[in-house]
Amino acid sequence: MEEEEEEAQALLAGGPHEARSGAPAASRALSAVCDPSRLAHRLLVLLLMCLLGFGSYFCYDNPAALQTQIQRDMQVNTTKFMLLYAWYSWPNVVLCFLGGFLIDRVFGIRWGTIIFTCFVCIGQVVFALGGIFNAFWLMEVGRFVFGIGGESLAVAQNTYAVSWFKGKELNLVFGLQLSMARIVSMVTRLMRPNSKQQVELRVSLSWGGVTCILSLISALALAYLDQRAERILHKEQGKTGEVIKLTDIKDFSLPLWLIFIICVCYYVVVFPFIGLGKVFFIQKFGFSSQEASAINSVVYVISAPMSPLFGFMVDKTGKNIIWVLCAVATTLVSHMMLAFTMWNPWIAMCLLGLSYSLLACALWPMVAYLVPEHQLGTAYGFMQSIQNLGLAIISIIAGIILDTRGYLVLEVFFIGCVSRDALLSVVLLYLVIMPGGGNLNYSTRQREEMKFSHTE
Repeated sequence: MEEEEEEAQALLAGGPHEARSGAPAASRALSAVCDPSRLAHRLLVLLLMCLLGFGSYFCYDNPAALQTQIQRDMQVNTTKFMLLYAWYSWPNVVLCFLGGFLIDRVFGIRWGTIIFTCFVCIGQVVFALGGIFNAFWLMEVGRFVFGIGGESLAVAQNTYAVSWFKGKELNLVFGLQLSMARIVSMVTRLMRPNSKQQVELRVSLSWGGVTCILSLISALALAYLDQRAERILHKEQGKTGEVIKLTDIKDFSLPLWLIFIICVCYYVVVFPFIGLGKVFFIQKFGFSSQEASAINSVVYVISAPMSPLFGFMVDKTGKNIIWVLCAVATTLVSHMMLAFTMWNPWIAMCLLGLSYSLLACALWPMVAYLVPEHQLGTAYGFMQSIQNLGLAIISIIAGIILDTRGYLVLEVFFIGCVSRDALLSVVLLYLVIMPGGGNLNYSTRQREEMKFSHTE
C-alpha cells in the first residue's frame, strides 16, 4: 500500500512544476505517458480502445471477403453461406438487452471486456478450424460464439470511452472509433487469397484469429491501466448508463415503432447486399476479384470520413425526418441503378455509401426525442435487437433467393424493402408527428426555442 501511495503522489506531483525542474525531457515525457491524468496517457488508452475492436471488425467481414473460396472449398450454396451472417445476428437479438446489464451489474467493465473479447477470439479460432478441417458446421458454431462477444464488446468499448474521455474529447473519440471500424472493414473486404488453393483460405482465416488475439491483449492492457487509474485518481469504473426495463416497451409510441421499422427495413438492404456484393460485381459487370472487392468496400470507405461530417450537418440543421427521407430515397435509386442498368457501379455504390452515412446520423438520434431519458436504454436495446433479428432472417432469405432466382430478383426484393417498407414508413412518420407539432422535424433553432420555453 505504501508503494502504491508513493506512486500516486509521484505522478500527481508532476506536471506543472515538472517543467520548471531540471528533469530531462525524456523523463518528463515518460512521466506524462504513465500519469493517467495527462493527455499522453489518455492517448495511449485511446490506442488500446481502437485495437480492442480491431479483431471483431476485421473478422465480421471475413466471410464476404472470402465468399468464392468458402463456397468452392466447402461446397455450399449461397443459402448456407449466408448462415454465417445469420448465426452472428441470432445471439444479439437477446444480448442487446443483456450486454450492458452484464457489464454494469455482473462482470464490471474490465472483466466484461476481457470475457467478451475471449468469446470473439474463441469464436474466430473455431471458425478458422472449420475452414482448416473442411467442416462448415464448425464454421457456423464459430460464428455463433463470435456473435456472443461481438456486439457486447462494442458496448464495452463505448463504456471505456465515456469513462476516460467524458467532458474532454468524447465526440472526437467516438468519431475516431467509428472511422477505425470502417477502415478495418474496408481492409477486410480488400483482402483476398492470392491463389486458388485451399491453403490460402486457411491462412486468411488464421490471420483473423491473430487480430482477435491482438484485441485480447488490448483488453488485458486496458483492464490494468483502468485499475491503475482507479487506484491513483480514485476513478470509478465505467458504467454503460443503460437502464433496461422490458415493461417500458408497452409505452412506446407509434412514431417510435415506425423508427424501428425504418431501421430494420433499411439496414437489411445494406449489410446482406454487401455480404453478397463481391460475386455480384464479378458476375454482372465482369470485374476481377480485386476490383470487385474494392467497389464492394466503397460504402465503408465513404462512411469513415462522411459520418462525422453528416453528423455535424444534422446537428446544425435539424430536420431529421427530411434527412432520413433523402437517405432512403437515395438508397432506392442506388439499388435501382444496380438492378436495371449497366452504368458504372461505382456511381451507385458511392450513393449507397453517402446515404448509409446520412441515415445513421439522422435516424438514431430521433429516439432520444421520443422517449424519456430513463427509457433510452430500453429503446435503443430494442432497436438493436430487432435490427439483428431482421438481419438474421433477411440474410437467410437473400441466400435462398440468390440460389433459386438470381441476383436480379434479389435486387428487386431489396428495392421492395426500401420502397414499400422503409420509404412508406418515413412518409407515415412525417404524417403522424405533424399534428402534434412535428418535433422530429424541427430545425435546430426551433428545438432550442422549445427547450428554452420549457425552462422558463
